[in-house]
Amino acid sequence: MTAILSRVRWLPVYLTLFMVFLYFPILLLPLFSFNDAATASFPLTGFTTRWYTALAGNDVMLGAAWNSLVVGLTVSIITTLLAICAARAVTRYRFRGQRPATGLIMAPLFLPEIIVAVSLLIVVLQLGLQLSLLTIVLGQIVFCLPYSMSVLMAGFDGFDRSLEEASLDLGETAFGTFRRVTLPVVAPAILASLLVSFTVSLDEFILAFFLSGTSPTLPVYIWGQLRFAAKLPEVLALGSIMMVASVLLLSAAELFRRNAERRLQARESKS
Repeated sequence: MTAILSRVRWLPVYLTLFMVFLYFPILLLPLFSFNDAATASFPLTGFTTRWYTALAGNDVMLGAAWNSLVVGLTVSIITTLLAICAARAVTRYRFRGQRPATGLIMAPLFLPEIIVAVSLLIVVLQLGLQLSLLTIVLGQIVFCLPYSMSVLMAGFDGFDRSLEEASLDLGETAFGTFRRVTLPVVAPAILASLLVSFTVSLDEFILAFFLSGTSPTLPVYIWGQLRFAAKLPEVLALGSIMMVASVLLLSAAELFRRNAERRLQARESKS
């Protein structure tokens, strides 16, 4: 019993050390982005915001950021729509070939990404398509679909089918039931799917590197800049902006999820 209590006391300490080890290097990113020197090292030589000012006038970087935004939004929306249909079919119905189909959709999660990227490049070239943002979108849809499926399958698994049956018994159509009953209940899962797909697409490098052509996304642009030591401070500033944007996006999504959960619980308590 004493040994168990001792382990319980050490658990918070272990968790704290693990979190520091995991996130402390990331916290150094904004610190070095304000360093006046071009090298990321201690001691800091001074405080400056000129690296952020330089980003504002970098048209190539802004173009790459716009490409990533367009690709991320397109991929997240299309992937989530496809995943809603697939997850609903897998969790609601039983049909021949269900397990092989689900395994095929989930395959990109377990395959090395470089193999997926080369395979998609071969397919794109065989189809005669020009490498562009469109090919990046098509490739990332294949790659992001398993993530969306995993999130939405969990959302549909916890759904009470009696709510749909009651709606149909009251005279609502199948589409109306899906829009008025099903979607509000699984809205947190849909939001999570959009967020996960957008984040994976925004950070994805290997697929974008093989399929981008002359339209690089932000990760491809950053990789190209890392070859030049003088560009490192701007990359650090750009990384800091992306980190803050990601935190704000995750916070907004969590607030939305909690509000949706409260509304759902309030609606269930009234009924």
